[in-house]
Amino acid sequence: MKKNTWKKLMSLALGAMMMLSLLTGCGSKTEDSAPADSTPAEETPAEPAAAASLLEKVKTSGKLIVGTEAQYAPYEFKDLDANFAGCDMWLAQQIADHLGVELEVVDMSFDGIIPAVKSGQVDLGIAAFTKTPERAEEIDFSDLYEKSAQLLIVKAGNADLYSTKESLAGQKVGAQKGTIQSQLIQTALPDSELFELEKYPALALEVQNGNIAGLVVDQAVGESLIATSNGGLEVSNFAFTSEEASFGKAVVAAKGSEDLLAEVNTVINQVVNDGSYSKAYEEAVELAASMGL
Repeated sequence: MKKNTWKKLMSLALGAMMMLSLLTGCGSKTEDSAPADSTPAEETPAEPAAAASLLEKVKTSGKLIVGTEAQYAPYEFKDLDANFAGCDMWLAQQIADHLGVELEVVDMSFDGIIPAVKSGQVDLGIAAFTKTPERAEEIDFSDLYEKSAQLLIVKAGNADLYSTKESLAGQKVGAQKGTIQSQLIQTALPDSELFELEKYPALALEVQNGNIAGLVVDQAVGESLIATSNGGLEVSNFAFTSEEASFGKAVVAAKGSEDLLAEVNTVINQVVNDGSYSKAYEEAVELAASMGL
């Protein structure tokens, strides 16, 4: 083979190898730079976070918010330094201490407490709430921590005048708006006219002024109203039957708050059984009396 021919063959071979190399390189580059599939991979939807229970919320925030109506001595009122006082407020503090959190009390109208509990504005309602089937449809109750008789308070001198259902027929009988006493008047005294106001002191004045025949109230509160009336009020000789007015007081919470209510019940059972709630009740009665409440 001639030298020139050999050189030509070698040149062709080298050229072929270079061309193959270029083609291979182009092929690799084309593959690497090929556009990715524009359709994104389907993502697995994240599981929704479980809603924190009310107990978890309270412990996380470090605060127990309690709604009350602080004009119902000896259960809830304010002392001379404008601090919340009363046996219900004492109970609220025991619950907060048991949970290891700070207590915050919100003062509001009584008929606004249950809506505030349901909406989450407050965690618990503690305001001498009577446990009833009607209320149980809206909110949950704790165990009972106190039972109280219901009194008809009348103007001094009228204890015998308004001592029967017949004598109260057609008469106005007062109760605080939104309370179990309002329901009691409607069921036990259907021939009487229900008269409601927001506060018991105002109702007591209506009785003293002769504008209404009397008012229905828890025994402790009624006795307090009489003690501060300067002889203007007394207990009527009328009595509700146990079937009509067998009431017990409980803490209220929003539906589905079983975990928090379990802790509340632990406290209630302890303070009822060891007598400390009764002691707090007696001390609240004394304090309220000393303040003229």
